Amino acid sequence: MSKITPSRAVVLLSGGMDSAVTAAIALSENEQVSFLHIRYGARAQEREEEAFRALCKFWKVSDFQVTDLPSLSSFGGSALTDRSISIPEGALDREGIPVTYVPFRNAHFLATATSLAEIRGASRIYIGAVEEDSSGYPDCRRVFYDAFTEAIRQGTKPGTDISIVTPVITFRKSRIVQEGLRLGVPFVHTWSCYQGVTKPCGHCDSCLLRLRGFSGAGVSDPIEYLQS
Repeated sequence: MSKITPSRAVVLLSGGMDSAVTAAIALSENEQVSFLHIRYGARAQEREEEAFRALCKFWKVSDFQVTDLPSLSSFGGSALTDRSISIPEGALDREGIPVTYVPFRNAHFLATATSLAEIRGASRIYIGAVEEDSSGYPDCRRVFYDAFTEAIRQGTKPGTDISIVTPVITFRKSRIVQEGLRLGVPFVHTWSCYQGVTKPCGHCDSCLLRLRGFSGAGVSDPIEYLQS
């Protein structure tokens, strides 16, 4: 991909495979990139931050920020942040919004990224949302990002022009894997599991989606699972 000039971007990078591929795309499309990682009290917080820092090191990105949103964990209401709610296993075909949905999480992430983008003078915010092949979270839909883009336009200072870029939003997991391989994404450094354990569990929704993506792409996942 050719670089677009002038360009500066903020990338929301969780450390998962979708955000890592999105980060690689952002690096290929922009001259200056800032990586942003948000800790919000998830079970896998330490492992996600470890993955984030490994990706920063791999891509030699020195402009990175790690910040906290403690309200999401203090509110609870999600299996990712509330240990009294069990993470479901082995069923990607459940109906309705899963208990792993963190209410309005991506709005918090985008608001934080918008503040950083306005300070940095960035014109793009990249986020690895996936609508077609995700767990059905409402804040991963195109309509949400279109609405939030208008909120940014209305809520930032005059002359600010920040757009939200969702390069993998229509991709299935297998295509995300293929795109990542094409761009040289080090999937071995990513973390997708909802559990904060030493190795990915292999049976939560996120692990199953990841494994299905690698299987659909015809390649093996380079990480080792506790169960697969």
